[in-house]
Amino acid sequence: MATGMIQVICTDFDGTLHAEGEQPPVPAALESLLADLQARGARWVINTGRTLPDLLVALDEARLRVSPDFLVVVEREIHVRQNESFVALADWNDRCQLDQEQLFARIRPRLPEVVAWIRRHFSALVYDDRYSPFCLMAGSDADTDAILDRLAAVFADEPDLMVVRNSVYARFSHRAYNKGSALGEIVRRLGCPARAVFAAGDHVNDLPMLSREYAHYLTAPANAVPEVQAAVRGLGGYVSPHSSGHGVRDALEFFLSNPDPGLGAGHRLAAER
Repeated sequence: MATGMIQVICTDFDGTLHAEGEQPPVPAALESLLADLQARGARWVINTGRTLPDLLVALDEARLRVSPDFLVVVEREIHVRQNESFVALADWNDRCQLDQEQLFARIRPRLPEVVAWIRRHFSALVYDDRYSPFCLMAGSDADTDAILDRLAAVFADEPDLMVVRNSVYARFSHRAYNKGSALGEIVRRLGCPARAVFAAGDHVNDLPMLSREYAHYLTAPANAVPEVQAAVRGLGGYVSPHSSGHGVRDALEFFLSNPDPGLGAGHRLAAER
């Protein structure tokens, strides 16, 4: 296998790297492959919507024998591994927080009316936390669709505002800070070209990093939602016939053996495997 062309491995956590209910939740074969690639100089990034404390607990419970080099948490904050700890990338995280606060200050006066409308029409939990003034847990995907359509209309005059969604969960964020831009910042600091980056995700909040702007080797496991599978196929990436971490391992092995399969060939060859 030629390994030098993959210099950064970026994986979503839940449903992509980690499968709740499986034992082990991260396949041993994937751990071994990640460790081997790290030993050859590759850097591994976990890019997740989880908070840092929540992710660290999940990593500890998974009893991984290999550690990521970077963590992206709440889809935007970057932390770098130093020895056995993760240290905040202060300049990026501080700039992100300032831009978020300025955006949220503008939209906050309009939120009570929106929240009241949601509570009148839907059985949904709406709340705020330290990361966003608007967080949603709706009762169904259809309810989420309807609520997000309303939000898009109400805040159409705020181009910096975006909604980060994962199934029935959603929250407000600044458009400049997402899984893709955070990956791009890590890659920039490493001096690594996008053509040497592998990215794997399973849900719509992974779409910003499943982009040719930030990564060349794009993949989705078999359990990825249809929108993600379609996006990966459309960009000539690889949709694995295997789920979660098994699919990530399969995709890494596929690209290591087929470093330049050509646009669309990843999906065709996946069907042949």
